[in-house]
Amino acid sequence: MKTFLLSTAALALTAGFALADTVRMGTEGAYPPYNFINDAGEVDGFERELGDELCKRAELTCEWVTNEWDSIIPNLVSGNYDTIIAGMSITDERDEVIDFTQNYIPPEESVYVAMSDDVDIMGVIASQTSTIQSSYIAESGATLLEFATPDEMVAAVRNGEADAAFFQGAYLKPIVEESSDLAYVGDPIALGGGVGMGVRESDGDLREKFDAAIATMKEDGSLNTLLTKWFGEDQKTF
Repeated sequence: MKTFLLSTAALALTAGFALADTVRMGTEGAYPPYNFINDAGEVDGFERELGDELCKRAELTCEWVTNEWDSIIPNLVSGNYDTIIAGMSITDERDEVIDFTQNYIPPEESVYVAMSDDVDIMGVIASQTSTIQSSYIAESGATLLEFATPDEMVAAVRNGEADAAFFQGAYLKPIVEESSDLAYVGDPIALGGGVGMGVRESDGDLREKFDAAIATMKEDGSLNTLLTKWFGEDQKTF
């Protein structure tokens, strides 16, 4: 991990953003309701609606770019896009490589789901690679089984490849509610400092613009409105 962090930081020295240019908003496009690709082939979801509003308030011209999760930070710092807005939790380790705005989703609980309520959560646990949830499982003593996407993680539980999945509660909640085979197990775990936008460390002006826009949405209540629209009335708000 140290090698990855150092090499990624070195890339950041060569990449920068000019505020006169179009801001490329990098997201995964595979993480509903945070972000997903709709039937028209366009980026959609909570972060698309939020990002468009932030760009409007910051008076920036923005376009959307998708990138696989496991390379989303390296491709930011190498200049393939200018922000990460992809359900990324703020952590000290990530903050060594990129900068974050203030959070636009409060810290939330991660949960275990399984096919049986007596499953051993110290057994084989599936999670998405390069997430705070996978890091937690790796350090917990359980056997970590990583997948590139959350969909694959859930499928691993259903096909018996993993005993349980551990991931963000907001993502797993609708899956559990709509299923007849999955249930919560164990206790919820609070991880990270909430979800924020990531930018290159060299792009302080851009970070400040988005930070100010997020602040105005918190102040006027519009961010809370979006949170409850996409995540439900029981979503933690500001």
